[in-house]
Amino acid sequence: MNYRPKHAGSGPASNSLRILEIVARFGTGTTAKEITDALRMPPATAYRLLNALVGDEYLVRTSDLRGFALGHAISGLVMAATPPTVPTAARTVIEGFRQGNRFGVHLFMFTNASLRIADEDPDYPLHSVFEMLRYPQTSAAGKLMLAELGDPAFPLPDRQLLKLTEHAITESGKLEEQLREIRLTGHASAINELGSGSASLALPVRLPNGSAGGALCLTGPAERFTTICGHADAARELTSRLSPLLF
Repeated sequence: MNYRPKHAGSGPASNSLRILEIVARFGTGTTAKEITDALRMPPATAYRLLNALVGDEYLVRTSDLRGFALGHAISGLVMAATPPTVPTAARTVIEGFRQGNRFGVHLFMFTNASLRIADEDPDYPLHSVFEMLRYPQTSAAGKLMLAELGDPAFPLPDRQLLKLTEHAITESGKLEEQLREIRLTGHASAINELGSGSASLALPVRLPNGSAGGALCLTGPAERFTTICGHADAARELTSRLSPLLF
């Protein structure tokens, strides 16, 4: 069977992606001959790319050495493209907390040192999402994740600490100081840092080993931050209920 994805190129990167797609479609044990036949690819080209993909752990050889399977490096790509899974029971608990509150309640997960949106409040959508995910120091949830990563993750290069607003942290030393405080207090906040007039408070959702695997984040206008903080104890209780449902 011949197979050629739409708009497929012929360069090394395109050919490598086509090989990965064939292995994903055909399944564990896909042979080099099946790949070359499906893609009408010269064997020499296929073998060179297969060896490179195995070396980078995007593919692995099967135990009998006759075929190939997707490697663990693919999982990172899949995770990045797929929203975190949140059980129905956890969503129900979060939705119950949202009722009656006039601020956003969002769930984030920390995956491979990246901030992932797991459950966004439909009534109070997140703003400046690209900036939040790209520059985690601008939001409470992102700061909580950075604090959990610990000192080895820093100092961040100052060029990555963009001045999104006049209140944004632009020096790695000041950020490190704030992260140390977050580790002591067990919560993080950001006021007018991601965008003027915005505020957020984040509390950790902990893994069984006690480390933070995610964050419950309360968001709203900066002028209502004191009111938001008044719900911190209830939010912390909610994180205790969420932990066994998520982890």
